Amino acid sequence: MTHKNIMLNSSNSLESVEENKNNEGEAIQVENLKKKYNRLTAVDGISFSVKKGEVFGFLGPNGAGKTTTINILCTLNSPTSGLAYVNGYNVIRKADEVRSSIGLVFQEITLDNHLTAEENLYLHALLYNVSRKEFIQSKREVLKLCELWDRRKSRVETFSGGMKRRLEIARALIHWPKILFLDEPTIGLDPQTRNKIWDYIFSIRKKKNLTIFLTTQYLNEAEICDRIAIIDHGKIAALDAPENLKKMIGGDIITFRCEDNDKAEEEFKKNFPQYRIKRTGKELKTEVDSGDEFLPVLVKTITPKIVSMELRRPSLEDVFLEITGRQIREKDKESEGFDLGINFGPLFNLLDNKIVATESKNSQKVKDEN
Repeated sequence: MTHKNIMLNSSNSLESVEENKNNEGEAIQVENLKKKYNRLTAVDGISFSVKKGEVFGFLGPNGAGKTTTINILCTLNSPTSGLAYVNGYNVIRKADEVRSSIGLVFQEITLDNHLTAEENLYLHALLYNVSRKEFIQSKREVLKLCELWDRRKSRVETFSGGMKRRLEIARALIHWPKILFLDEPTIGLDPQTRNKIWDYIFSIRKKKNLTIFLTTQYLNEAEICDRIAIIDHGKIAALDAPENLKKMIGGDIITFRCEDNDKAEEEFKKNFPQYRIKRTGKELKTEVDSGDEFLPVLVKTITPKIVSMELRRPSLEDVFLEITGRQIREKDKESEGFDLGINFGPLFNLLDNKIVATESKNSQKVKDEN
């Protein structure tokens, strides 16, 4: 074989690797992914992988780069540089294959309020080339799973916020994707509704062995993930199972506030040099090995009047604060505008106008077959 042939084969092999990356056990692979908007860097060289069947979470505040990342993985946005593979397909070179193998629930509601629940599903099925036979079977299954079967004939405009979110999840599953992307799926919902939504998601995951990629700023949602990546300013600051991340903090956490925090901090450093103490807003915080034993000693030692005191175990909020130096709910003006979410409501409305004739002619065919 000539040198020229060797180079040609090497080039073809490289192109094949770029288009497809079949790695058994991994649903998503990301390598040094970057996205810039002029001078703003929304995603800054992140790398990670998601296992098949895993619930993987992106935890971070608004503007951290969560939505930008999910948009790239779902082929709604192009990276500035780096590589990303979803179900083994390169998100740039094999975008159609990626789209056909995933389901996506946006931050914003993108349902057509003037259509019924089943009509919204039917429109989505048309876009994904789902046959009528498959649609009838899938429709019944997903609506039953999300407890919306009895409301399938109702217009979406009559639904509550929680019902709309459940319908969006059902819509994302109508073609039974391998990966379900959830971009802050419960934002704006009350805690009871959020818990109910997650009951549906986990029942579906168990039944279909779905891989779930979640972005969230709710700590209790991050807790239920198999692994989470803490993202801030476009960078992944930490990635591990929630319990392992908490172990980074160490022992128990004591948070207290005094009438004179300056004097209290000075006395603490003098009497307990083995422990670190730091300011968090108007409070002082320290981590100790045995909080139950240390707390009475601390109360006796500090002379300024103690206004409040709390002893607790480490949480993901503590992990985030330790890693980033700020609370997850704090608003960072410098990072505003990074997460450029895409609202597909206008797109679906445009498609409605084009397909409404088809739906009208086939309205009888969409009737439920019990």
